[in-house]
Amino acid sequence: MNQEQSLRSEMPYELQNLIFPSTHEETVATPEDKSDVSIFNNINRGRVAIFLDGSNLFYAALQLGIEVDYTKLLSLLIEKSQLLRAFFYTGVDRTNEKQQGFLLWMRRNGYRVITKDLIQLADGSKKANLDVEIAVDMITLAGHYDTAVLVSGDGDLAYAANAISFQGVRVEVVSLRSMTSDSLINVADRYIDLDSIKHHIQKAPFTSP
Repeated sequence: MNQEQSLRSEMPYELQNLIFPSTHEETVATPEDKSDVSIFNNINRGRVAIFLDGSNLFYAALQLGIEVDYTKLLSLLIEKSQLLRAFFYTGVDRTNEKQQGFLLWMRRNGYRVITKDLIQLADGSKKANLDVEIAVDMITLAGHYDTAVLVSGDGDLAYAANAISFQGVRVEVVSLRSMTSDSLINVADRYIDLDSIKHHIQKAPFTSP
């Protein structure tokens, strides 16, 4: 199983054919061109904790037409700082073997995976809201890190982000602008639009031998 197959398993069935751009579309520069990218301008960020909303990032990537390379993303967000934890929050279908394989890969590649079972809604769609888990972890661990990197545009997390900022934590929000609440941007010390870094975090296109 490859990473693309795993990512496909995370989204609603009716959208599976719309996840990734066509292999015939124009591609971006190769990963080697991005090894020296810096988005934090050598700021002393201290110890960093990353809180990644899997569903929010997934739909942002869908809007951008990219497949996220989670190894590149983690490396970019850590930069030269000391990492406390990188948490990945997502809803799961425990009968989906492909998704379970993807989450195992995430656990083995630097992420602490936090899951909640998907609930089927009346319209047939499935959803799991992990805002509470993200907020509780951000606040509970605030005394153990200096910078929080919140990869989400969900305005429901603005209160938690503001709360940790009052404890002296630097708050960095990374998300797609069109999917980001103004209230979340307003409490952040730094906002980074995913569109501005998409070339640095997307998976390299597959080429046949």
